[in-house]
Amino acid sequence: MKIISFSSGKGGVGKTSITSNVALGLSQLGKKVLVLDGDLGMANVDIFFGVHPKKTINDLLAGESLKSCLTPVAHHVDLLAGGNGIYELSHLNSFQRREIIAGLESVNYQYDYLIIDTSPGLHDHVLHLNSIADECYVILTPDPSSLADSYALIKVLQQKYKSQKFSIICNQVKDEQQGAQLFLRFAEVVQQFLTVRIQYKGSIPYDVNLKISNQHQRLIIRQDPKSISAQALRVICSEIESQNKTIDRATGNVKGLDMLFRPASGHA
Repeated sequence: MKIISFSSGKGGVGKTSITSNVALGLSQLGKKVLVLDGDLGMANVDIFFGVHPKKTINDLLAGESLKSCLTPVAHHVDLLAGGNGIYELSHLNSFQRREIIAGLESVNYQYDYLIIDTSPGLHDHVLHLNSIADECYVILTPDPSSLADSYALIKVLQQKYKSQKFSIICNQVKDEQQGAQLFLRFAEVVQQFLTVRIQYKGSIPYDVNLKISNQHQRLIIRQDPKSISAQALRVICSEIESQNKTIDRATGNVKGLDMLFRPASGHA
């Protein structure tokens, strides 16, 4: 299964909503999806799907099998819930993190995608979950702090885990043009200081229907499939699936238009 993480430098950028809608969108393309709610201790993917998991990652760490800890949330979509209000889950040690990954590896051939919704910030478990992903999606918004914190996330992942490839989704923008401009602004900073490949994966326009859907804890792709945000999310799902088919299995390289940025003499 291909592993995709959705991350952000800061909270409030719509990351969990995007993660949940993409999982449902990929399942509607006929793919089997496993969602890991990596916002450990403060998990809420289950809320968007309207389910109440009986078991969480906490049960997996207690020795139960991964299969027994999964919650079906939609057709072809299963969830490994992160647990909510469990303090210990927000302070996992390296052994516990490896235990989670080992459990996920046991179902490697049963799903097409493992989608990870990480918590915002630079906590060790956030960085570790991003480091195991085949592709790390970073969610940007026009908020200046979003750009600064996303840059910090990419910088730390490159320095600590040698991560080299990132995909960018611009959320809460006026239109596609503003999204592309936001990406270019971010790219200029990355180009100046980091040696990573970043790829623009599209924008999700601000949509009052999406806001209402999120407030009612529903998925916009299911609730209002003709809305502009649902259509944008479907384009992203199609892009993910299309790119997955073009991966060169021999080299692990993606045949696409990655933007390779070389470092300048300065440091950020």
